[in-house]
Amino acid sequence: MTKTQLFEQLCSGNHPDDRTLFRPILMHFAARFNDKTYGEFASDHKTLVECNLRAMEHFDLDMVGLISDPYRETSAFGANVTFPDEAVPICQEIIIKSIEDVKSLKTPDVYKSERTLDRIKGAELFQKELKGAVPMIGWIEGPLAEACDLAGISNMLMYLMTDPDFSNILMDKCVITAKDFAKAQIEAGCQIIGIGDAICSQIDAFTYDNFVKERHGDIINFIHECGAKVKLHICGNITHLLPSISKLGVDILDLDYQIDMDIAYDVLGPEVIRCGNIDPVLVEERSSDEIFEATKILVEKEKGRKFILSAGCEITVNTLHENLMAMRKASLY
Repeated sequence: MTKTQLFEQLCSGNHPDDRTLFRPILMHFAARFNDKTYGEFASDHKTLVECNLRAMEHFDLDMVGLISDPYRETSAFGANVTFPDEAVPICQEIIIKSIEDVKSLKTPDVYKSERTLDRIKGAELFQKELKGAVPMIGWIEGPLAEACDLAGISNMLMYLMTDPDFSNILMDKCVITAKDFAKAQIEAGCQIIGIGDAICSQIDAFTYDNFVKERHGDIINFIHECGAKVKLHICGNITHLLPSISKLGVDILDLDYQIDMDIAYDVLGPEVIRCGNIDPVLVEERSSDEIFEATKILVEKEKGRKFILSAGCEITVNTLHENLMAMRKASLY
């Protein structure tokens, strides 16, 4: 049975008996594991694919992904993004500073912008190498995350409170590009699209419902119409947002270590695949034996439920290889 068939089996509710699907978020870790820099990983799709494939083979991962950094769409909108060797890419200057900037912001062509095209090419290369046998996760920024990338985090959070017109117009433009970018990656072979909107953990449920929920739902429905599944990623404690998220129709929800998995199950219901939620700091700092035991407890607890094992967020670059392998070994019990 291929890993894509295993994933389809999980989606249908027929849980594999002998393994829990394992898909941690790997970026800087994957680059260093393959003796590449983070800058190379984020700027060149061939390096990103190579690093992910090698990590998949070594750690027996059940999915591969195209996530690298939050600035693909930001670059397409016209921002200057640079690539330090061993750090996350940097947006040198925000490009939205006024309502006039928002109104004049043009919808980019994701096939002509260098960084969005690079990710599309990554999907095509994964498809060539894997031929659909392993689920491939494309990636887009959520509307609030992208608005923060364009206008600055502190500024955008202030606009949410003081200038709804600014906020709504900017996020609507972000939604258009998110859809375009998602569709391009699906057409290149992605069976799943991840939506990264981590900043949502920092807003209250009222603000989420008024500014983000409908836009998330719109993007999710569009991705489903394009024939792919949706994985929503909001790291941090989103317990207060779970009732709203439960109504979105999301297929997979990443859950960070602060969240009680039983509460999440009760709120989301049995059809949402919950993905998580071992503390990535624990994975880096504890012994492999401790990680194995903690992971085994979680895996046993989730038997019979739709669940994918991961850390709560990205596996850190300094995590020992044997520590990540301990998670995989525990998933086989």
